[in-house]
Amino acid sequence: MKNKNYSLTDHLLELRNRLLIIISSIGLCAILLSPFANAIYNFLSVPLLSVLPEGSNMIAIDVASPFLAPFKLILLLAVAITFPISIYNFWAFISPGLYSNERKFVAPILISSTILFYLGILFAYYVVFPLIFSFFTSIAPVGVEIATDISSFLNFVIKIFFAFGLAFEVPIITLMVILFNISSVESLSRKRPYIVVLAFILGMILTPPDVISQILLAVPIWLLFELGLFLARIATKNKDK
Repeated sequence: MKNKNYSLTDHLLELRNRLLIIISSIGLCAILLSPFANAIYNFLSVPLLSVLPEGSNMIAIDVASPFLAPFKLILLLAVAITFPISIYNFWAFISPGLYSNERKFVAPILISSTILFYLGILFAYYVVFPLIFSFFTSIAPVGVEIATDISSFLNFVIKIFFAFGLAFEVPIITLMVILFNISSVESLSRKRPYIVVLAFILGMILTPPDVISQILLAVPIWLLFELGLFLARIATKNKDK
């Protein structure tokens, strides 16, 4: 059963308060992380620096890059760290408009999707980065000195983080499609070849134009789709019982 109706003004005030909480938490987290900006950037660059030829370093092409790159990283890291707070406030805002059976699904979905997003980022840092950076540095032509710009490097890793964070949401998306009767387990199982092709297309779109990173994204998407189907089979059997 839904809660009582609220006026448009009440909804707007509630939305403003929730947004203020989210923005304030991000700002406070960014302030607390600011003294460690350079150390955090150094930690982020370890997978690249560890495979660079001896004597090679990262460079800053723009004058403001030594300040802007760590600052941008801190801001994005603050958004990632406070993501559970953002999810909670989003849930608190929409929950009064949901039926009790809808709330039963939405809360676990929001929590699990947050955890999977973090797992995607960790997978990218500890598995994908060492492989693709080793590949990039190993194919450099003879006589070419590798010196990566810090801003370009940050933009690259953010793109990879975002791609793998989204890719790890595939089980949740698959489960939602089945639980909300948009499709069925049998129908999605028959569409498996198309899903595999779509995974490789997404790998080409979301990652840099190299085969290694595309495969490293496409294969997890496919496997996570299979995980979503497995969980959906269990969920639908329990639902039927």
